[in-house]
Amino acid sequence: MRIRHDDRRPAARGREPLAAIAAALLLAAPALPMAAPAWAQDFPSRPIRVVLPFAGGTDVVARLLAQRMSASLGQQVLPDQRLGAGGNIAHEAVARAAPDGYTLLMAAPPVVLNPLLNPKVGFDPVRDFAPVAVVAAIPSVLVVHPLVPAKSVKELTALARRSPDKLSYGSGGVGSTPHLASELLRSLAGVRMLHVPYKSATIALGGAMGGEVDVVVVASSSAAPYVKNGRLRALAVLDTRRVASMPDVPTAAEAGFPQLLAVNWYALLAPRDTPAAIVERLNVEAVKAINAPETRERLTGIGGEPLSTTPAQTAVFLRDEIARWGKVIREAGVKAE
Repeated sequence: MRIRHDDRRPAARGREPLAAIAAALLLAAPALPMAAPAWAQDFPSRPIRVVLPFAGGTDVVARLLAQRMSASLGQQVLPDQRLGAGGNIAHEAVARAAPDGYTLLMAAPPVVLNPLLNPKVGFDPVRDFAPVAVVAAIPSVLVVHPLVPAKSVKELTALARRSPDKLSYGSGGVGSTPHLASELLRSLAGVRMLHVPYKSATIALGGAMGGEVDVVVVASSSAAPYVKNGRLRALAVLDTRRVASMPDVPTAAEAGFPQLLAVNWYALLAPRDTPAAIVERLNVEAVKAINAPETRERLTGIGGEPLSTTPAQTAVFLRDEIARWGKVIREAGVKAE
């Protein structure tokens, strides 16, 4: 489904149905501030806590936002790591928090993936949160060990087709974005490869460099240094446009697989029933913060892309991600361990 745009943003030009999900976000222009009720303009009157389910990119994006939003709002915006249970400790804590705008979640793909893998988790990504904004994304890249005799995605899938289950791919665990992206490739190409789950994407990346696995999907920011020094070979950026850190690496569409999209996105969510005026105020401030020149420079320096969506667009995006990855999970028979 294509992201719906309101009158604050130009509509994206027509693209392939799945590509439009990411492209509409990546091409969205910054939002223009809208007037809010006077009582909402008095918000906040005390510090705001942004709960972080993960370290890494989630932490980096949250701290970039917090610095700018603190100055703009006149109250501290405090990142608060609540790690564990695949992010669900943080997800459930925010889902149960008071809907007053003072507790937010810096969400990443697991907020929609975890309930698809295990319906018994204690939150629903649509029912239990008020979307604020998708603020950033870091594309994934498909890389192989240099000894793998494939210099394109088509060559890789041809190799896998000739020798089913001989090629192996690593991931940060069952149900992680790298795992599901690899399963999507297997489905699109009609091939079989052996899944080797690691405890984290970082360890899986090391496994690919060490030759323990042949293939891995990983954030472009993590892969770029090793592609540059020849320890890995990049076959495709799993996004709708190339990344500056690897300008010679084709996009998935250029490599012949336009539906092979896997973006590590970051979104601010509030508890359900947070007043719309407060959500709008937070949206305006988050968009302004992520698009500040210094913030944009620091984000792009790690391979990220600042994004700007309205709360309504964010809601559509989350539903589209649920539908897209839910299909992959069902067809691949992936279940939480």
